[in-house]
Amino acid sequence: MTPYSQLVKGASAEAALSSKTKELTAFSVSIAIRCEDCILFHLRAALKHGASKDEVIEAISVAVEMGGGPSVVYGGRALEALDGLL
Repeated sequence: MTPYSQLVKGASAEAALSSKTKELTAFSVSIAIRCEDCILFHLRAALKHGASKDEVIEAISVAVEMGGGPSVVYGGRALEALDGLL
């Protein structure tokens, strides 16, 4: 797990992309691959890094575009989670 933890730490660090952008990207991917725990984890992290409700909604839209029909269901669940966290 140590190498994986190092990878996560490096990938999450501020660099060319902000941490907020990276978390919104991870959030979108989480919806597209239908990982419920990942959705909530990355939603919380994106909000912690300053993501607005509008940015989260746009990220859900990107996930639905890329993930097709199943992502519509998970995007809805992510929107419910957002409302519960705000």
